Amino acid sequence: MKGLQLATAGERLSVLCLGAHSDDIEIGAGGTLLSLMDQGIRLDVHWCVLSGGSEREREAKASAADFLAAGATHRIETLEFRDGFFPEQGVQIKNWFEALKDRVRPDVILTHRQEDAHQDHRKVAHLTWNTFRDHLILEYEIPKWDGDMGRPNFYVPISAAAIQRKIDLLISHFGTQRSKQWFDAETFRGLARLRGMECRAPDGYAEAFVARKLALA
Repeated sequence: MKGLQLATAGERLSVLCLGAHSDDIEIGAGGTLLSLMDQGIRLDVHWCVLSGGSEREREAKASAADFLAAGATHRIETLEFRDGFFPEQGVQIKNWFEALKDRVRPDVILTHRQEDAHQDHRKVAHLTWNTFRDHLILEYEIPKWDGDMGRPNFYVPISAAAIQRKIDLLISHFGTQRSKQWFDAETFRGLARLRGMECRAPDGYAEAFVARKLALA
């Protein structure tokens, strides 16, 4: 299958990353971001985490800075919407999205999958599409106990080294999440191996997304 490129080495690519919680972006798209930078693409990243506070906010900022260390520029933005109650805070979150639209002009948006079982994830996905009407939006996946994994249609092959770095960063930065039964290296590597098999990735690993609307220039 012929692969498509978002950019080539030396080119700049503006990426908006949206996550409901402090580890979402890293789990869903961390390998993709590392791979783009490994290819020599100069990333300008606006990284937004919509919930947090105290320790989880510190984790989010430190992790994002490490994941984006090789990028061209980055801005990390953390907010304090109440975890687990995004649908009930819809007006406030919608207002924030509308203000964000006036501040960023991304080439690509990475956000949650619309069918995700977590209510906060679904609200972020819905408002992403509701707010950004002329953008390439890729919806990432988050493994969890709900068993809500979908059928993706957009794959990014990831090198073995990038997958290992993604896992190492996740485990080292998110001490608050290590007690969760699903939050471990085997989960992250297993999902990447499955998606790598589905797209016949050279190193056997990939991250997968839902791309609902694409334009081929």
